[in-house]
Amino acid sequence: MNHDIRLVIADDHEIFRDGLALMLSRQPDITLVGQANNGRELLELLTSVEADVVMTDLKMPLMDGITATRALLQRNPDIKIIALSMFDEEELIVEMLEAGAKGYLLKNADKQEIIEAINSVYEDHIFYCRQTSARLAAMIVKSRFNPPRENNAVTFTDREKEIIRLICQQFTAQEIGDKIFLSKRTVEGHRTRILEKMNVKNTAGVVVFALKNNLISEAELL
Repeated sequence: MNHDIRLVIADDHEIFRDGLALMLSRQPDITLVGQANNGRELLELLTSVEADVVMTDLKMPLMDGITATRALLQRNPDIKIIALSMFDEEELIVEMLEAGAKGYLLKNADKQEIIEAINSVYEDHIFYCRQTSARLAAMIVKSRFNPPRENNAVTFTDREKEIIRLICQQFTAQEIGDKIFLSKRTVEGHRTRILEKMNVKNTAGVVVFALKNNLISEAELL
């Protein structure tokens, strides 16, 4: 029987944490079961509370999110962890993914993206924040982070490869259509199929997949 996604938030900024908690408390299918002020509190809390998903800040006093993630996953490999990050913490995001986090969000992510991230990691998908920079995507590809490939034999048509490159270069569906003489709707259909084949949720996921599988070079992203 399905239950609501049990969520814990760890962040030392009380106002941010309370705002996030309030927003998520209004969501069907998500139940906030606890909050922590730092990594040490998070580990303590999860000895008495069962959680499916943890959203944790990277930088916290007493114990940071990366150390806490390693400890939590040693104790419970099934728990899904999302890193909460500032825009300038790319190295820490990579370290967090290498530690076992399933995804990351910038702290200015909107409500829809936060909910999408929670649902994605709960379903055991990797979630890359929409605002992932080309630099961060390249760092992730070069890192030790190597999620299991669910689609081992993905093949793309030449048209799809062309559209993948243009998606990675941040062109909109309309702009892609204008470049390759297709309607916006046709491009959106191709984009949907590309995301399904790659098993990713957004453009950031496309970029990471494309870099990892040599569908685009890092130089082409700049």
